[in-house]
Amino acid sequence: MMLRAYLWLYLAFLYAPIFIIALFSFHSVPSLVFPFEGFSLRWYEQIFSNPTFTTSLWNSIIVATAASIGTTVLGATVALAMIRIKGRAKAAIAAICSVPIGLPGLFLGISLIIWFAQVGIGRSLVSVTIAHILYALPFFVATMRSRIEYFDQSLEEAARDLGATTWQSFRLVTLPILRPSILGASVLVFALSFDELIITVFVSGNDTTLPMMVWSMMRRTVDPTINAASMVAFALSLVVIMLGGLIYWLQRRAAIKSRKSISRVEEDEQVHRGTEQRSENVRPIHGFE
Repeated sequence: MMLRAYLWLYLAFLYAPIFIIALFSFHSVPSLVFPFEGFSLRWYEQIFSNPTFTTSLWNSIIVATAASIGTTVLGATVALAMIRIKGRAKAAIAAICSVPIGLPGLFLGISLIIWFAQVGIGRSLVSVTIAHILYALPFFVATMRSRIEYFDQSLEEAARDLGATTWQSFRLVTLPILRPSILGASVLVFALSFDELIITVFVSGNDTTLPMMVWSMMRRTVDPTINAASMVAFALSLVVIMLGGLIYWLQRRAAIKSRKSISRVEEDEQVHRGTEQRSENVRPIHGFE
């Protein structure tokens, strides 16, 4: 009973802020406190009629998508390399890859702005995308680590022993095993990039993203359109996570169906072999042929 009460309290603590911001994004009056006086879509209409909001939202989607693709390519390559490294070197490289997770965003932002100035990269959506890839790459590798640790390389060796080329063993053996982790890590990177603010403040130029726009709105005044903008960002992140979950579920379902069909074929072959063996054992008795 106590554990159930704790569970409900935990869920309430976890989701109460989201519920409050969602509720007041539909408030018919500008007040942000109770009592609640009615529902309205006026704040959503205002926010979507604001060209700054739509431009910021589109910039965030572009940056998050590009960062997710770039991080997936780089992170998956690192994961493949780590599978083939053994011993202390593997543990050392894994630790080095994870250290940037603990670095403050302020430090990363200042470091990146100095580095971009040294290499001649101006502040734009390109610099924001590069910064987000750098920021999200350690999270991607950390998400892949559990799959990397337990990857059985003998499966690749067995495929090559059966005549598969390196590309075929990667496409038919390695990639299907790593695919769920890669997909989950990619979705995580999209969500991290879409919501990132501190590093973005340092490396962005005239192009603003959605978190920066919400932050600049809060510096001027707090009005219900901020709730509406936040709920749009939350809904988009939720859709991406659900889409990733749906793809993972479809892949898992297809794999189970394929496994069942293979098992059924094997059972049919066993039954066929048993029938042949029984027919061989039943010999006609001489004189009764």
